[in-house]
Amino acid sequence: MRIIVDLKPEETESFVQLLTAHQSVLYAYIRSLLPDAEAVQDVLQETNLVLWRRSEEFEAGTNFVAWACKVAYFQVLAFYRDNKRDSMVFNVELVSMLAKQNEEKLAGSHDLQRVLSRCLAKLPEQSRRLIQQRYAVGGSVQAIAAEQGRSVGAVSQTLYRIRQLLQECVQKTLANEQGENVS
Repeated sequence: MRIIVDLKPEETESFVQLLTAHQSVLYAYIRSLLPDAEAVQDVLQETNLVLWRRSEEFEAGTNFVAWACKVAYFQVLAFYRDNKRDSMVFNVELVSMLAKQNEEKLAGSHDLQRVLSRCLAKLPEQSRRLIQQRYAVGGSVQAIAAEQGRSVGAVSQTLYRIRQLLQECVQKTLANEQGENVS
């Protein structure tokens, strides 16, 4: 089988980055619709193939996760259709309802990540650096305290205050955005 995708090299790289960055989201989405982990892997692989074949249809700047999940949804339906002889009971309405709920959650988490990034950017450099150190792979309060010559309690308290500021910023920003969307 030969798959031809006519993208420019930079478009191909960008698409591959999007696809690989969202594998865990796609897996979780498919897993929420299929009970069997082995079937989830099969459907994920098929979804990746379809996404790659249809990569020219994706418009840069639009919501990749929403588009990819829609493709995954149809792959889940195809899986149920092709395996209806198994003992699983296939209910299109139930799968559709679950998919809709999950798409709404994903859209909400995408908005939350976008707003959190904006709020992080508003923090003073020192606070932003402290958050990055703490949540980097292997980052710990103990390591930061030792590096800065501060007590673990002092670093924990500083991180607590920064997280409070971030939470307030996110809540205010989301409330403002919802207010703008209502009017």
